[in-house]
Amino acid sequence: MNDIADLRGAGDHHATTETVEAVVRRQLSTALGGRRGMVEAAVPTILFTVIFLTTRELPLALGISLGAALVALLARVVQRQTVQFAVNALFGIGIGAAFAWRAARGGGSADDQALAYFLPGLLYNAGYAAALILSIVTRWPLVGFMVGSVTGDPTGWRDDVRVRRLCSQLTWVLVAPCVLRVVVQAPVYLLASHGPLDSGVAVGILGACKLVMGWPLQLASLALMVWLLGRNRTPVAAEG
Repeated sequence: MNDIADLRGAGDHHATTETVEAVVRRQLSTALGGRRGMVEAAVPTILFTVIFLTTRELPLALGISLGAALVALLARVVQRQTVQFAVNALFGIGIGAAFAWRAARGGGSADDQALAYFLPGLLYNAGYAAALILSIVTRWPLVGFMVGSVTGDPTGWRDDVRVRRLCSQLTWVLVAPCVLRVVVQAPVYLLASHGPLDSGVAVGILGACKLVMGWPLQLASLALMVWLLGRNRTPVAAEG
């Protein structure tokens, strides 16, 4: 028997050895909050982006997007469920709005404010991608800790080469959307910030990228993960 604990439920004599794929599927579902959690995270951000980029009215975009997030938050409170995903949306909108407000305070035009709104997302994607790649290079892929959180052994999964390989593959799938966003959007932002590209044109490009490369790209990444996890080939507990 290897060091990764058997996940059979206590007292359940009919439970069978669970696969790593099943464990990670369950953990991803919990982390994302299922369909409802993803909608709660995506809708306020999409509303803010569309309204702000079409009207250049920061208070209006904030009011509508925050209103949508607060409705989702209130519904969760009434139903006594986790408010994590609505709060995440509020936080993300708040950071982008703060950068836009800072640009306005510095005398920036409406286009300058809209351009500033995209900077936190670029920084987040660059930092997140760097952290995930580092975890893979050092052979501590982030997804492995999802397995460890279920098995009760945070690092035992590393003892099984098959488990570590699967976790590395899944972590690369998480990296890909972040890298793609930075590769496509960072040059546009930099060209606009340093003059060669008109800021209004850059805002239009970045707005389209944020919508197309946001949740659609994330869902494509998740679909690939589901395909990888659908094979159920890697047992959590191997028979010795």
